[in-house]
Amino acid sequence: MEEYKSLKIIQKSPNSLVYYLYLNRPTHLNALSQDFFTEFPKAISSLDQNPDVAVIILAGSGKHFCSGIDLHTLGDVFKETDAVDCGRKVERLRRHIKFLQEAITALECCRKPVIAAVHGACIGGAIDIITACDIRYCSTDAFFSVKEVDLAITADLGTLQRLPSIVGFGNAMELALTGRRFTGSEAKDLGLVSKLFTSKEALEEGVKVVAKDSIGSEAQRKGKAQVQE
Repeated sequence: MEEYKSLKIIQKSPNSLVYYLYLNRPTHLNALSQDFFTEFPKAISSLDQNPDVAVIILAGSGKHFCSGIDLHTLGDVFKETDAVDCGRKVERLRRHIKFLQEAITALECCRKPVIAAVHGACIGGAIDIITACDIRYCSTDAFFSVKEVDLAITADLGTLQRLPSIVGFGNAMELALTGRRFTGSEAKDLGLVSKLFTSKEALEEGVKVVAKDSIGSEAQRKGKAQVQE
């Protein structure tokens, strides 16, 4: 199994078809670094192509799921374009944003079901990530925010494209334009998550049960791939 700087892949039980993919920068609240955007599509592809993987559970190490894009990553995006003319600056910025978008879209392209298990903070780029997952659950301590508006940037790594189809256009616009924080309970009411668990421990146990139940027969495991094809 390949080693990553920003991620961790775990098979918790021998011979289990359920694999866990952890955002693994707990001391930085799992903020999305430049390494993440390089490593994440590789990790997703490796799990997707592994015949021993039937279901992927995406979770965060430590106290929070993810606090969004690391501000150093954002700074690097704009720093790279400071010394060039306007046309080249815009083109480099466009290419870099496409690179970031493609890392998140890797989730959507994955043929294996991906279940997001959210606890604690799920902010900014983390919303982009979970909206690309197939199923989303959270614990009661979870809180969410489409935070980009507060940084004077656009939530264009997937939130504005995917969130309206999940929570409705009006709700998505309100969340994106205000950047307000909302609870796991409201996320459940909006349809952003399918189920609310009483604690992180209950979330982990509940998601494990759902993942095992969803494996089923070989035909069921191939269901998502057949739909996408």
